[in-house]
Amino acid sequence: VSSSSLEESRAAFRIVILFASILVGIIGVLVFFFLKITDEDNIDSMLVRKPGIKDFKTLLKLFSIWLLMIIVLCAYVGYKVTDIFTLYAHEVMNYDQVESAWVGTYMLYLRPILGVVVGLYADRTRASLVIWIGFLLMLLGSVFFGSGILAPSLVVLFFMSVTAMAIGVYGIRSLYFAALQEGNVPLAITGVAVGLISFIGYTPDIFMGPITGYLLDSSPGELGHRHVFWMLSCFSAVGLLASVVFYLRSKRKSTP
Repeated sequence: VSSSSLEESRAAFRIVILFASILVGIIGVLVFFFLKITDEDNIDSMLVRKPGIKDFKTLLKLFSIWLLMIIVLCAYVGYKVTDIFTLYAHEVMNYDQVESAWVGTYMLYLRPILGVVVGLYADRTRASLVIWIGFLLMLLGSVFFGSGILAPSLVVLFFMSVTAMAIGVYGIRSLYFAALQEGNVPLAITGVAVGLISFIGYTPDIFMGPITGYLLDSSPGELGHRHVFWMLSCFSAVGLLASVVFYLRSKRKSTP
């Protein structure tokens, strides 16, 4: 890797882009042919009606919707921060580019596994309970990385910490819309609720790149990464508070 030329790097990256594009294209074709709603599905007309202004007003009056906006926003900040683990492995743990890429690949393999495992566990309890546990793991993990305890020699501890962060981040990400039912959101306007929550919850796509880049550039090396994780710890604390309130409210309303 260290001796590869610019042209070789470009050729390798071109293969990655082509592979990803072809894969997405195949998925698009499969969706077009197989993901269809027919008359035989007997879909309730109330579930496919067009949303109106009244639906937005109804949702904005629900405190649970505002809590879910905060939960999704804070969880998505955690998801965006996982993008820097590859860079962290290279700049802090002194891995080369290939070894650093394997750290990112390891987290990608964890995503589907954790999605299934966490989903099965949530079916046996409450989605909101699993969500606040996930935020707790995010908070502990971000404080740990922000403290600067990790050293290049602590490989096992590094991967244990990455795994704990992945459980928290991907666990929350796979469940936050499953909590809509606990928030007493009317089934007929669930789609509107998801769109409204997403409008606020996915704003980290806009601001996280510039903020993370500024923190890393203004304090190169380990210190910049610590600043990013301290920022994440703040969002994790807010998300933990919102998810605990959501859990307690939904539990109280479901109690006879």
